[in-house]
Order: sequence, then C-alpha cells, then structure tokens
Amino acid sequence: MLHDPSSYTPPPLPTELKLTPREKEALKRLAEETGRIAADPVHREKAELWRRLNDLDSVRPMVWINEIPWHEMNVDDELTLVCENAWARELETRLRRNIYQWRHMRGDMIVSDYIECPLAIHSTDFGIIEDVQVARTDEASDIVSRHFNIQIRDFEDLEKIRMPVVTHHQEVTELGFETMQGLFRDIMPVRKVGQTHIWFTPWDYLIRWWGLEEAMIDLVMRPELVNAAVERMVDAWMVELDQFVEQNLLALDCNNTRIGSGGYGYTQDLPGEDYDPAWVRPHDMWGCSNAQIFSEVSPEMHWEFAMRHDLRWLERWGLTYYGCCEPLHNKLDLLRRIPNLRKFSVSYWNDLDKVVAGVGGDYVLSWKPTPAIFAEDTFNPAKAREDLERLVRKAHGACHLEFIMKDISTVRYKPQNLWKWAEIAMDVAQRSEGSAAPSGPGAR
Repeated sequence: MLHDPSSYTPPPLPTELKLTPREKEALKRLAEETGRIAADPVHREKAELWRRLNDLDSVRPMVWINEIPWHEMNVDDELTLVCENAWARELETRLRRNIYQWRHMRGDMIVSDYIECPLAIHSTDFGIIEDVQVARTDEASDIVSRHFNIQIRDFEDLEKIRMPVVTHHQEVTELGFETMQGLFRDIMPVRKVGQTHIWFTPWDYLIRWWGLEEAMIDLVMRPELVNAAVERMVDAWMVELDQFVEQNLLALDCNNTRIGSGGYGYTQDLPGEDYDPAWVRPHDMWGCSNAQIFSEVSPEMHWEFAMRHDLRWLERWGLTYYGCCEPLHNKLDLLRRIPNLRKFSVSYWNDLDKVVAGVGGDYVLSWKPTPAIFAEDTFNPAKAREDLERLVRKAHGACHLEFIMKDISTVRYKPQNLWKWAEIAMDVAQRSEGSAAPSGPGAR
C-alpha cells in the first residue's frame, strides 16, 4: 500500500545520499547473498506452481508467511543493522529480512533476481488525520491497541474526506536509483518499480474516524449517511488511481507481489489485453477489497454498505481478491457477484464445510491458520499440523488452496517456532500433492 489514508505522510525531499565505506560494504554483501539466492532454479519452479494455483490448475497448496513480528526474530545478529544513514537502513532492513526469511521460513517464497528501487510517489492522503490513543504491551512492537476519537458525526463532516493529489518526486527517485546502481551494478540489476498492488479497504479507515460501535448503529439508524460516506471514500481512491494511471506510476503485480491478504500474484491471465509494457493500467493488475468489521453483519447489509460500493473499484482490475479476517462462509453468493474474482480469504473463523461445499474449485481459497498458536505458553507442532491437515481433508479433491500464515502479533521471542511451522506447512502441502481440484472449463 502506498500510504495510510488516515495519517499524514510528508513528501520525500531530494537529499544527497552519502554513505560511509562500512555502509556500502554491508549493502554490497547483502546484495551478493541475495543474488546467490535468486540464482537458485527453484524460484522458476515455485513461480510455475504459484501460476498454476492462481490459474485454477493447482498441483498442491502453496505456503507463504508474512506480517512477521520482526522485533522478536533476531538470531545471531542476522537482523542487526550496521547502517546509520536512514535511506541505507531502510534498504538494509529489506535485504536482511528477505535473506532471513529464505534461510529459516521460506515456504514457497520467491526471491527476485533484481533489487527494487521504488518510485518516490507521494499522496496527500484523504484529509482526515486519525485522532488516536495507543496502549502498548511491548515497546518494541508496532502491534498496539487503539482507541479512535470520533471525527465523523453527520453529513457535513464528510467534507473532511478530501480528494488526494499524487506526485512523483522524480529527483528523489533518481537519487536513490543512481546510488543503488553505484552499489550493485556488478552484483545485481536495479529496477525502478512503481505502485504495485493497492490495499483498498474503505471500512478499515472509516471506523477510525467514525467509531466502530457508532458505525454499526448507523447502518440501521442512518443508512443514507453511511452510504454517502462509503461513496466518498471510494471516490477518493478512484481519484488517486486515476492519477497513478495518468502519470504512468503503476507496476505489474502478476509476480512475487502479495495480493490482497494472500500469496503471490503469478498468473497467465495478466497482464490484460492490449498490454503496453511501457504503460501499465489497472486491467493488467490484481485488485482487492474487504470489509473486516462486517464479520457479523448480514449478507444483505454487507452488500448494501460495502460490496456494491467496492464493485466500482473492483471492476477496474483484471483479476481480484476479496476478504481478510472476516468470515465469508455465509456470504458466498455475494462473492459470486464479483465478476473478476479469482481468490478469496478463508480466515480461521470460517465454516470450512460450507466454504468447500459452496465453492469447490471455482476460486482459490486463501486459508489463514490461526497465529494464536505462537502466543501460547508452549508451541504445539502437532496442533499446527492438525490444523493444516484438517483443511486438506475437508478440501480433498475439491479446492485450490494456499496456506498463508499472517497477522503474527508475537512468537513470544521464540522465532524457531515460526521456522518449525513453515517446515510443517511445507510437509503437509507436499504430501497433499495431486489432491487439488480438477482444472478445465468446468473448474471455474
């Protein structure tokens, strides 16, 4: 995601990047190791398996881990930074985490054969800065409890939601690119990358300004106000997207880019028709949406106050992903109203029997095992295995699956437990090879 629409992010400033010899050497060493990893032929094999999954011709479940509590993961100084320059520290962090994950919990991870130089894109955001009180249990963690103070109470408050302005700060991009080229020219290619997959979820941000209880009551008491608010949020995202297109800032995500709350985006169905490599457009890419707070909202209200608005956004993309933590087993008919849907989230709160019976092989099921197993006093590998095997048994021969371990608030400072989960998940996935749903015209 480019930005958090409820917070203010200052625009980047062009600053000369002066790195010390120690910083340069550290970054080069990390790039060399990344290059060795990326040269492994297994990445091509894994990319084909991801492609077959997303094209509803899966061989086996695919495994990926993200949203990791990195502050708890350092072992033998593998994640200890040596750079002091802020730009270099950000790049070093990215490289170290990538290498660490490959070493210890790779699953079906794919490492790119180039180093990404993100375009320096800035958005003015959506006008309202969240007013929040934060409670922490671990000062090193960015997982916090929040109390949001209400800023939207009536129609006139909707004017606070402003249309964003997008700017590409090309001088900042070039400074970063030239520095990376100087560092990595003889090690790995450097590639400028624009805005890839966009996390579109109006309700995640509306409740920060509205209040959760207040919003749920207003679904009944003031439906016109709720619909007007969602419409304005979608308008803001659409205005922002139009500027990405007009300024040629989009980049393909049918690769090892995370899609929605799931895994990678490899597919033969993207990019779309009339693809121009010099000008990526939304129909060449994946879209997504969700309404996590609608977990217990009826299908009728979910459609009225979320999904029918989402369709304005979703219809612009080549393929789409829907959902996150909210259970969707009673809303499968709604999912079928999304014309370009390919994958949807099946969180731990779903009734698996209903999902399997209602979907079969028509979509990819993005299964989210519970990360709560890492917060228990003792990690139970047998329980972790049974959780995954239960899904495979229920879906045997009927569904296309991915195992996505995410939302990991803590591993109790025992990173080896997450390593072990990755090992178990890969074993379950590989043992189930050949049990995927049939492919072909009838599978969709």
